[in-house]
Amino acid sequence: MIKGNFIDNLPKVYGIYTGGFLGFIIIMSIAEQMGMTAKTIGICFVAFTVAIYAIIGYLSRTAQADAYYVAGRQVPTVFNGMATAADWMSGASFVAMAGGIYFKGYGYMALLVGWTGGYVLVASLLAPYLRKFGCYTVPDFIGTRYGGNLTRFLAVVVLTVASFTYVTAQINATGTIASVALDIPFQYAVYVGLVSILLCSMLGGMRGVTWTQVAQYIVLIIAYLLPVFWISNKMGAGFFPHFMLADEVARIGELEQQFGFVANSKENLAMVPKGLAGITKAHSAVNATPWAFISLALAMMMGTASLPHVMMRYFTTPSVKAARKSVGWSLFFIFLLYSSAPMLATLSKLSLIDPSLPTGIIGKSITEVQAIDWYQNWNQANLMFVSDFNGNGTLELNEFFMGGKAVVLATPEIAGLPYVISGLVAAGGMAAAMSTADGLILAIANAISHDVYYKIIDPKAETAKRLVVARVLLVVIGFAGATIAAMEIQGILGSVIWAFDFAMSGLFFPLVLGVWWKRANREGAIAGMALGLLSGMGYLIWVRNGGSGFLGITQLTFGIFGSAVSLVAMVVVSLITSEPSAATQRMVDEVRVPSGKSILGKQH
Repeated sequence: MIKGNFIDNLPKVYGIYTGGFLGFIIIMSIAEQMGMTAKTIGICFVAFTVAIYAIIGYLSRTAQADAYYVAGRQVPTVFNGMATAADWMSGASFVAMAGGIYFKGYGYMALLVGWTGGYVLVASLLAPYLRKFGCYTVPDFIGTRYGGNLTRFLAVVVLTVASFTYVTAQINATGTIASVALDIPFQYAVYVGLVSILLCSMLGGMRGVTWTQVAQYIVLIIAYLLPVFWISNKMGAGFFPHFMLADEVARIGELEQQFGFVANSKENLAMVPKGLAGITKAHSAVNATPWAFISLALAMMMGTASLPHVMMRYFTTPSVKAARKSVGWSLFFIFLLYSSAPMLATLSKLSLIDPSLPTGIIGKSITEVQAIDWYQNWNQANLMFVSDFNGNGTLELNEFFMGGKAVVLATPEIAGLPYVISGLVAAGGMAAAMSTADGLILAIANAISHDVYYKIIDPKAETAKRLVVARVLLVVIGFAGATIAAMEIQGILGSVIWAFDFAMSGLFFPLVLGVWWKRANREGAIAGMALGLLSGMGYLIWVRNGGSGFLGITQLTFGIFGSAVSLVAMVVVSLITSEPSAATQRMVDEVRVPSGKSILGKQH
């Protein structure tokens, strides 16, 4: 029996939860030994974890604005770090990151450098000061710091563009997992994922999402690390494969030379299903120049410090000091997964191409590979494909294709682990995608309900009415995101990178200069947000339509162009217009003092 305050009992509550989840894994393992089918195991894992999240969301229901928007500002640092890590480690991190490294090479580790390094910017430039400000949302800070409804509205626009782009990628990930686990078409599975997401956030808002995200982090980190350690130990790469990464990459290089990797012709590639890619050289760099690597890492760092759903997590801590500590815990929990993604990509590729391993398929007959159970399962899901292009009946290195989304999800089966591990990985992927989607949809709905509806349209609206608006927006935004995700306009990883670029184009410098430059004014912020977002968007459209780009800025780093325009516009316009009022400048000075009461207090 747990007695006393819920916050004080958090270690005990989540300790019991973790023990219960591990017990469920053991029960599923026994059930598999007794003959339970793979499909049933997959359904049980997804259904069980989603049900737990829904129960937490229901128990966290609230009708108080403070609890709904910022979880009552009472989330302890360690648990906020876990919730932030779950919010951060999206379907892109869990499902697509290892796939990106697998197919595109280790140049994609620029994403890991940027996404992790971005928290240094968050900790040093923004999080403690936005917490001291005491706002509910990022547009709340922009609107109050610079003044005027137009600044607040433009911040909502940038937030919505970036977050909606991001959320379609997360619903794409939940749809992919649900379609495989439940054996239903992807176009329907995205809506199953959406319902799961809304169950966590509808009633409890940020409070419900926070406690759900802690539970989701526990699931996703167990689901990611357990297969890595198991496969590594099984393959002889040591229990901690991270220390053997260089040796394994060198082994892949030797095997590629041995098998004589040859690029496919256009005629061959035309036969491959859309969205699948062939095995490429894992040890080669996708970014051919140092600037390409640095620019991608830089864009992800600045994007990290601009994403509203990340900033919102630090509004929930009890104090400014707690917000700073929370960033440190976030980095630790994120590191546990990010340090393992390159190893998982390497182990996955070795499992497939190393002939000394029982799982190796290169060099086997095409018919033998097509008869393997895991190949048939993922081929039916349109995520694997083999073809005898050269007609010799033997599978060559350039005749096997796989979707990037399948690397993490399929590797346990490929490596010959019990299917219960595949079910666990599916549950982890759902947890990662759901946790981020919860935060993103909530960020958009809260910004529109608080900053547009309450602050601009109806300042006298009662709390109950505001929360009804927020909940209706959650459903509408989620449904729109699922519909876009079903179209598969862009892959998971590409959509996520675009979201970071959109966020940094319009919000990075208005946020940073809002804290660190008293001279920044309303006109400058308006120019910075509007011109930054529009120029970034314009550059992306231009490059996507065949434009050559310049200075090595690509469609993955267009935020560098947008944020540069934003900075120049903001500084120039601020300097040629009148400076902010003395009261505003005093407020900025006070924000940078790490102690004392929040600026806004309870003026919401």
